[in-house]
Amino acid sequence: MDRPYRVLSLDGGGMRGIYTAAFLARLTDQFARIRGEAALDLGGGFDLITGTSTGAIVGCALAVGRPMAEVVGLYREHGPKIFPHRIAGKRSAVYRVTQGRRFVREGAKALREALEAVLGDVTMLDVFTGRGISLSIPAVLMSEHRAWVFKKTPKSGVRDDHYPLVDVCMATSAAPIYRSLAAIADPNAPDGPQQVFADGGLWANNPIMVGLVDALTIAAPNRSIEIFSLGTCPRPEGDHLDADSAHRSMLDWTLGADVAPLSISAQEFAFDHMARLLANAISNCGRPIRRVRFPNKPVPASMMPFLALDDTRSEAMDRLVGQAHTDADLTKSACDDLNSEDGRMIRRLMLDLPAMPATGAVWNRVSNRNAKG
Repeated sequence: MDRPYRVLSLDGGGMRGIYTAAFLARLTDQFARIRGEAALDLGGGFDLITGTSTGAIVGCALAVGRPMAEVVGLYREHGPKIFPHRIAGKRSAVYRVTQGRRFVREGAKALREALEAVLGDVTMLDVFTGRGISLSIPAVLMSEHRAWVFKKTPKSGVRDDHYPLVDVCMATSAAPIYRSLAAIADPNAPDGPQQVFADGGLWANNPIMVGLVDALTIAAPNRSIEIFSLGTCPRPEGDHLDADSAHRSMLDWTLGADVAPLSISAQEFAFDHMARLLANAISNCGRPIRRVRFPNKPVPASMMPFLALDDTRSEAMDRLVGQAHTDADLTKSACDDLNSEDGRMIRRLMLDLPAMPATGAVWNRVSNRNAKG
């Protein structure tokens, strides 16, 4: 109870998830060497992990104890198959109209195969009982067009216990236009129709508010809360428009493909600031809540050509990984700065993390299997 209730919040962003994985791999590796350990179990350091879309993929890999370097490899190896056609301008968008169904079908198949290689058949309940980690993963239930959160926490009930993490990740990352919607089996009604989900980024691309609300629900009233929020190398967005250029048609929006980055940027800013204001207000009432958002500096202009959600070019992935390493090094410098409050918060987390083998965490699922009968 002396330790804060810790939440990890990971944004969505398509292929930019390689940035998230590379950032976390670099930072934890540095502290592992400082502590003389083979590796550090970052997922094991959190009470709750919330992630949307690509953030959920990284978050679920952390929840089962996979090394982040392995997840970087997942993006490198499988990214071009998950996004077999990049929407890069009006001409490619028009071509996508004629061939899109084939591309998204191929991408969905490739993503499921990649996820199965990392997550296996682990369920939400497996992670909760075997690792002591709560999960909250936003999606959209298409049958009702409403927000849905795949959730397993001490207060969530049993509805989502037996959903495999693979299915959950397919659901939360089913970005319209870029990927197929996700049709998955309902484990509570195995003989019933499949449920169809869309990307949680439609309403919670930055899931920090999901994490904050769940933390307030779960953590004991006298326990402080710390939220670590990580973006996906967000674009320095903005359009300088005159009155005439405001009259955009579908083609000017690249048949809808340019709407997703706009939504992501607006949500990242809005939810982060709402979480900040709400955390400050609650802290003033005597419940300490602290949050840190990283990276917290502008993205270099040189990164702009490489930040599309579906950009799987080797050069783009190299640039994202390189930027992640730079940002992780700056974060480590902040950890060494005694005057940096955020740095001290991150350093305490890193020093509290349990050690694990370089090949990943080892944990027992036997008792959970017995409980299922």
